Amino acid sequence: MSDVREELPFVLRSAGKTDVGRRRRHNEDAVLLRPNLDLYLLADGAGGHQAGEIASAVAMTSVANFFEATQRAALSKPDVDEFGLWTGERRLGAAVKKANLDILDIGKSSDQHKGMGTTIVAASLSARSGILHVAHVGDSRCYRLRNAQFEPLTQDHSLIVDVLELRPEIDDETLAHLPTNVITRALGMEANLRVSIRSHQIVEDDRYLLCSDGLWSMLTHDQMAETLGADRSPEQIVVSLIALANREGGDDNIAAVVIQCEPGSDRSGVKEHRASVATRAAKPVAAPREESFPEIMIIGIEEVDLEPNIRVLPERSMSAGEQDAVAQFVAPMRKPGPAAGRVAPGVCARCGQMVEGDFCPFCGTPRGKDA
Repeated sequence: MSDVREELPFVLRSAGKTDVGRRRRHNEDAVLLRPNLDLYLLADGAGGHQAGEIASAVAMTSVANFFEATQRAALSKPDVDEFGLWTGERRLGAAVKKANLDILDIGKSSDQHKGMGTTIVAASLSARSGILHVAHVGDSRCYRLRNAQFEPLTQDHSLIVDVLELRPEIDDETLAHLPTNVITRALGMEANLRVSIRSHQIVEDDRYLLCSDGLWSMLTHDQMAETLGADRSPEQIVVSLIALANREGGDDNIAAVVIQCEPGSDRSGVKEHRASVATRAAKPVAAPREESFPEIMIIGIEEVDLEPNIRVLPERSMSAGEQDAVAQFVAPMRKPGPAAGRVAPGVCARCGQMVEGDFCPFCGTPRGKDA
């Protein structure tokens, strides 16, 4: 998928692609490029019975439909409203919220799709001011390469990030006991969704990368920056990034969108790029074993009979011990006051931390066990 946007002082060229990866049976990632709407989308779904594929597809369609329905009204409004807010930010946030409700509705109407969810990272351009609005939920990311400086423009909605925000003094040994593949926000989990949005001025020669965790978890920043900065078309860069992620393991579905801002002063020199990539001979790999690479999509804490009830996608991705550990951190974030525990609060016999449940999230010791 690729396209060109040429109504700006520069030429905005884009391309996007998904790949199943080397370890998965089903592709639940999705991308959508709508340059006519100044809209670029990527989602990473999860759920049983290929429900994650439905969730990510619904997210793409819903956001695009919202932009189509509001296009005329958006063009009639100033880029900055009377409150000093970017109207493009508000529109993009509303679109993502609408997609969340659409996914929830489908989940309620079908047992097969119940509990499905998806991350999203979305970029929309306010063409008159050259501002790129970036919204995200979960751990799909946006990066920017500008003047050889490669930097993330999003911060994951993940357990480890939430823990560090609440307890920046936490030691490395304690952090090592937390699962790293847990995200705390996703579309399809709850109606009251918080969408993170930031706005950035676009300049000529900028390159932006939207990607799922199947890409960024496989590659270093140096690898991504070098590939993104190559003198190649967006289509070629996307293919190269996905191929590189597969060579590094391809543990998950892989998705990438590249948006490139080319100088507009001499458009006669801008070449039309067509995808013509030779298929690489893939190394023989063992049959995919999806269950060996569980992806914990989202965790929702609900009180059931005064006990914290954790919702996990896909199911059975977490052991009971890991669920107890996560509950101790997530429950205080979800509601005021301490999380309800199975036993009275007390000091862990091994690490000395105050614990409110029956499993110490700091050192992994069950309550009541000697050090």
